[in-house]
Amino acid sequence: FFFGIPMFKDEIDIFVKAGRGGSGIVSFRHERLAPKGGPDGGNGGDGGKVVLRAIPGLNTLFPLWQRARYVAGDGGRGGSNNRHGKNGGDVLISVPAGTIVKDLELDVVLKDLAKVDDEVMVARGGRGGRGNAAFATPTYQTPRLAEEGEKGEERRLRLELKLIADVGLVGLPNAGKSTLLSSISAARPKIASYPFTTLHPYLGVVAIGTYDTLVVADLPGLIEGAHEGAGLGDRFLRHVERTRVIAHLVDMTPGLEVSPVEAYRTVRKELRSYSPALARKREIVIATKMDITCAEENLKSLKTKLGKKTVVPISAATSRGLDALVAAMFRAVRS
Repeated sequence: FFFGIPMFKDEIDIFVKAGRGGSGIVSFRHERLAPKGGPDGGNGGDGGKVVLRAIPGLNTLFPLWQRARYVAGDGGRGGSNNRHGKNGGDVLISVPAGTIVKDLELDVVLKDLAKVDDEVMVARGGRGGRGNAAFATPTYQTPRLAEEGEKGEERRLRLELKLIADVGLVGLPNAGKSTLLSSISAARPKIASYPFTTLHPYLGVVAIGTYDTLVVADLPGLIEGAHEGAGLGDRFLRHVERTRVIAHLVDMTPGLEVSPVEAYRTVRKELRSYSPALARKREIVIATKMDITCAEENLKSLKTKLGKKTVVPISAATSRGLDALVAAMFRAVRS
């Protein structure tokens, strides 16, 4: 948190404005041997543009929250002796890969910056005006006109981030997603025994062997009606769309209000309601909290109801099954 503001931001509005083009000028050469020389008024410089570019190592829009206006430099005025005005300075805005750029007024998507180094020009700088030298012709040798520079484009943009991860952890609140992520990676999400501990996604890098790694995202818990805005709403479901594999955590603790089978079906229903394509992603079912007494009975029931679907039993508290789970994640991502 930054003075009470969450550091993670996955949606933000900004204003961008390109620079105005510089004006051309009216000027004539006044040299000692040519007192009535021809026109030499130079063109104005072009206004700077505004560009958004996806960069590595960034997974939040928080830096942009601190600055909501981005204005590029204006072009310089043309000079005598055919001197071209200086071009205005460009503005480059760095965003995380996975950022969708929308024009708020037109209600259209300008670009999906899905990969690192993807970029889009969101505001074009105004063209510099022509000086009188540009209007000279054999029949019009002393033009006394010059152009004003063009106005730069301006837009109100909405940036929406869809995190890019290999594996997305989903499940009902308190299914053990944050505990699992902290057990298999160096990530340290908030962990507590009450619902909605995770208020925004966390990313962790899981290593296997010397060189292989995968990125795992801990996503806030889903409840029934999440695709319609219930609980923390559907704003976090969009992050699952970027993942290659869904790791579905189901709590095996006996005596819960919702049985493991009902918990599994509730989350699957929300995924299908939000996006049929999302529901078709490769899925790993994970039975969590297997260190609790009588959890084995719930595991047997879940396996029976799911039929041929493989269920990986784990206990993050005792590290049971974590190596097998990580191996299963790598196989699912690489296949």
